[in-house]
Amino acid sequence: MTVSRTTSPEVTAGGNERGTGDWTDAWDVMLASAPARRRGRVLQSALREAVRSGRLAAGTRLPSSRELAADLGVSRGLVTDAYEQLTAEGYLRSGHGSGTWVGDAVRAAAPAVRDRAPHPAGARADFVPGTPDLSLFPRAAWGAAHRTVLARLPHRALGYPDPRGLPELRTALASLLARRRGVVADPERLLVCSGVAQAMTLLGFALHGRGLRTMGLEDPGSPENVAVLGAAGLRTVALPLDSGGLAPGALERSGVRAVVTTPAHQYPSGIAYSAVRRTELLGWARSVDGFVLEDDYDGDFRYDRAPVGALQGLDPERVAYMGSVSKSMAPGLRIGWLLPPEELYEELVERKRTMDLGNPVLEQALLADFVEQGGYDRHLRRCRLAYQRRRDTLIAALGEHFPGTEVSGIAAGLHIIAVLPGRYGPEARFLRRAAAAGVALRPLAYHGTAGPDDGRVRLVMGYAHQSPSGIARGVRLLAKAVGRG
Repeated sequence: MTVSRTTSPEVTAGGNERGTGDWTDAWDVMLASAPARRRGRVLQSALREAVRSGRLAAGTRLPSSRELAADLGVSRGLVTDAYEQLTAEGYLRSGHGSGTWVGDAVRAAAPAVRDRAPHPAGARADFVPGTPDLSLFPRAAWGAAHRTVLARLPHRALGYPDPRGLPELRTALASLLARRRGVVADPERLLVCSGVAQAMTLLGFALHGRGLRTMGLEDPGSPENVAVLGAAGLRTVALPLDSGGLAPGALERSGVRAVVTTPAHQYPSGIAYSAVRRTELLGWARSVDGFVLEDDYDGDFRYDRAPVGALQGLDPERVAYMGSVSKSMAPGLRIGWLLPPEELYEELVERKRTMDLGNPVLEQALLADFVEQGGYDRHLRRCRLAYQRRRDTLIAALGEHFPGTEVSGIAAGLHIIAVLPGRYGPEARFLRRAAAAGVALRPLAYHGTAGPDDGRVRLVMGYAHQSPSGIARGVRLLAKAVGRG
């Protein structure tokens, strides 16, 4: 039995040169091990995979159903059914009296699945900010709650959920946010989202629909916001900061009517907006009939005193409050929340419904249980103690290996700003040497501002995701790589 191709020598059923028989042998083994009722599906699956992988190339003529059935020891009807099914799907083509051929619509699949998650490639030490310690994730408590929560979920809860989020999660989050962050939180005004990125996307579409075309962003700030808001059709304007927060003069001159801020702990500078600046920011929003989008990205982590309360509590009709568990627990959970002004709420709910029909139910129920049973508070306490120790380790290591370094933004959050003495510059050379040694760093300039033109190295250094010993080792490695200036 042969398989032929119009432009190549005749081949066997596997597409190999005549006489090898490898493919029919492999199919024979698969079919022999399969229950009789499944042999047709096994044959179809084998043929599909052979075409997808390119082992049966486009233009290859397959053996007749009679020949292949005889070779495999199965009924002709089973082979005929397989040919007909794959012809209907587009894998094969046939013509009356001309046989069955591999179609040309299929392209071979990629040989491997790639991981495009943002991991530093080959880093020996990683000081890039933005990630908590994922090893602190409460796996035992989360796993124990999983079976309990799943068992008590009613069957109807596994249908399409309320696009705003499960009522029990909205209730738990509203209580948590009012208690910990001082927000005005009504469960009926809270929207569960897939992190702050989705919350900001929803707000971007809503504001674009109201005629806004430009959004203000803090400078320095998170460059990812430019792409997120750009996807909603909004252009962004960088607005400078001073020691109190957004500079009011630049904000007024910009002409924008909405701005994204991180007032409790500005990212990445680490400052907390002063009371005066908070009042000025809200006054500006009222004067232009605008909105403040508050990203409370790590507001729970303060080491010198109680965390600064959220801006939203001062004016919930001008401030859209956004947060998530990405820094407090793990970004992979993809759970966040949005408390928008009332006038935007229904539009945001409808946009959320059409965007994804709601967040996964089980994860929402798990988080609700975790919050209600006190697990979230216990986890935050554990993390705060661990991160404070790591911050202290990083500051001490910089003082030992880079004496004269100025550090700021140390009172809260998961990173610091380090400004090294001038002898370690220029910054470009410093970063090249660090990269060559396998030390992953992020300069302050990445966030939109280069700082004064004095040749000093300015870094945003994350510490939460490393152990104290790893932090100390990484700073030593960095010092060895760049020398003593």
